Amino acid sequence: MAVDDVATDTRVLSGWSRTNRVRGEVLSTPDVEVIARAVSRAADDAADGRGGGVIARGLGRSYNESGQNRAGLTVDMTPLNRIHRIDGDELVADVDAGVSLDALMRAALPLGLWLPVLPGTRQVTVGGAIAHDIHGKSHHSTGSFGDQVVDLDLLLADGSVRTLAPGGTPDDPGGELYWATVAGLGLTGIVLRARLRLQRTETAYFLADGVVTGDVDETVSLHRDGWGEAADYSAGWFDAVSRGRGLGRGYFTRGRLATLDELPAKLRRSPLAFDAPRLFTVPDIFPSGLGNRLTFGLMSAGYARTGSDFTGKVLNITDFLHPLDFMGEWNRFYGRRGFLQYQFVVPPSQLDDFAPLLEAVAASPHASFVNVLKMFGEGNRAPLSFPMPGMTATFDFAIRRGLDRLIADLDRRVLDMGGRLYTAKDSCLSAHSFRLMYPRVDEWIAVRRSVDPAGVFVSDMAKRLDLV
Repeated sequence: MAVDDVATDTRVLSGWSRTNRVRGEVLSTPDVEVIARAVSRAADDAADGRGGGVIARGLGRSYNESGQNRAGLTVDMTPLNRIHRIDGDELVADVDAGVSLDALMRAALPLGLWLPVLPGTRQVTVGGAIAHDIHGKSHHSTGSFGDQVVDLDLLLADGSVRTLAPGGTPDDPGGELYWATVAGLGLTGIVLRARLRLQRTETAYFLADGVVTGDVDETVSLHRDGWGEAADYSAGWFDAVSRGRGLGRGYFTRGRLATLDELPAKLRRSPLAFDAPRLFTVPDIFPSGLGNRLTFGLMSAGYARTGSDFTGKVLNITDFLHPLDFMGEWNRFYGRRGFLQYQFVVPPSQLDDFAPLLEAVAASPHASFVNVLKMFGEGNRAPLSFPMPGMTATFDFAIRRGLDRLIADLDRRVLDMGGRLYTAKDSCLSAHSFRLMYPRVDEWIAVRRSVDPAGVFVSDMAKRLDLV
């Protein structure tokens, strides 16, 4: 198969969880004109009632089928990876959508510049960050990724390119299309380029505090009392495996970027050094049953003992923000069957219901070791953006028999609490539950159809959630 003399190839595609694998046609090119022609051809096919549509894909770090399209074309955006300009006076980075946050940070930090929103890994593209409106440990102080965009260029289904911005542009006066594109799962068009807001920093290090909690009540109280809100960044790990009092205990850190005079002498010599080594790449040798209650119980007990209370500790980027980036391909630990990451957010008024939910997880045969908990601030205008005021928690479950029953129970509990799941992580939510969790979905669909009435942009996830 070819698109205007640029050959596509057939690849096996999946999300980071290694589930929902499909074989699909992939176009990989840095040529924007070729991408535009591929979209135009897909639009012509859709108008004739043929073809399977098109979707953009970044580094494949979403945990689901949002970046794949088994019936049509998937556009690999990673070749479109030029950093056009980093302006230290205007504090703006002008980048292609295929630029990774890792590459951007490596270019910006030597200039004393910092990207305010970084998720749990730097191995995501700018386009993917916009499509899922990613967040990080700083949400309560900076908002999410869509709040950091100055403007972006969006390729539409009709082949035109519009410039969009949060406050509106001549192409999008009210900003509705911009906010439909943020967290829009790539279904309004293909983000080609974006200008991102940066901030100044004297160092590439954090000044952090740490605290250990003994059980779920202490963990909830710590966050209800606003411990993390006293710093720019805050998050931590909690125990979802232990029985009895140890369930819900945690190790939490908060912090801010350190100033030059706060660094020890040896770090002041290169204060902006990007200290983010990759120690090793996980081989693809682990059996799917390795992540079970026994192994994760031992790991949870061991990790809980490593935590300690501290104040004013200097940590590098990977230690503080991206500990999993020490390991390449860490998802292989779960084996070839993969895993399911379950992330939800519930309002502040529902924090007391976290303990019963956690007890339900601990009582099930499904164990999770990689668990993260943090607080969100106010959300933004995007109808499908995940963050809202409240507490968000994450579980990682190895795929095994009966997991669907636990997930159905968790979905019910989250809905009863007025919460919702994160679209970058969800891989099995029903269309009905999605609509209950995201009540503005019809508003989003109306904007999407105004620029793509034939449904040219489509993914396997969009079909599952009935968004096409």
